[in-house]
Amino acid sequence: MEQEFKLALCQILTEENKQETLDKAERMIRDAAEHGARVVAFPEMFACPYSHPYFRPYAETEGGPTVQRMSYWAREYGVILIGGSIPELEKDTLYNTCFVFDEEGNRIARHRKDHLFDISLQDGTYFRESDSFARGNDICVFDTSCGRMGVAICFDVRFPELIRAMALQGARLIVLPAQFTVSTGKAHWETTMRARAMDNEIYFAAAAAARNPGKGYKCWGHSMVVGPFGDVRAQADESEQIVYADIRLADVDRVRQELPTFLHLRDDLYRLPADRKT
Repeated sequence: MEQEFKLALCQILTEENKQETLDKAERMIRDAAEHGARVVAFPEMFACPYSHPYFRPYAETEGGPTVQRMSYWAREYGVILIGGSIPELEKDTLYNTCFVFDEEGNRIARHRKDHLFDISLQDGTYFRESDSFARGNDICVFDTSCGRMGVAICFDVRFPELIRAMALQGARLIVLPAQFTVSTGKAHWETTMRARAMDNEIYFAAAAAARNPGKGYKCWGHSMVVGPFGDVRAQADESEQIVYADIRLADVDRVRQELPTFLHLRDDLYRLPADRKT
């Protein structure tokens, strides 16, 4: 297992034309691999505009062309690919789904978003993801050549119980494909990502979409990587770009020894998952 590796978050600007977005995504993966990235991640709904009218027309089955293409990218460029998310169609049901591939292009994980984004804010922001998608029902943790990782999607991060369960199952890097709104991003984005990393003393990486300057959903952007001490290792602005960070898994052990909050969880006092792999 590699203890040190480079992580790349591709903060892509999603085009209305899916093929254009996928072509651009491949160029970003190629650039990331040429810069030494071993793990590459994309945002939530990276190849589909984040709006209800687009979800079903852009949807694909698990064996569809976008998933096949992601598998090819992982194999061709020799990276672990955390494929953001796409609208996945199973029979007549839609899921907001992230597929993960190893360096040989094998699918090694699938996460369907557990917590759906249903909000109505005072500033007029309104969104009901449950009008389009069904909920997932899994905790996504998986092994790679770069260690044990986990994936959650966007609104999932607001439920610290889920992230704690992933950390207890041994995930030392959790990647979050996301699309926070501008208002929630300004208020909560950095605070939430740093808190999830700090509470569990893990690496936490949030891959956001670039902000579309035109009409439609406005994503906060600001993809970021946080270290196990809650320190920001890298962060973008709202524009299209690739964010790089060096991951040193030994930092997780070091921080947990220096400030052993995660190692002193009280299983006897409050309920924790039984399958701990700390």
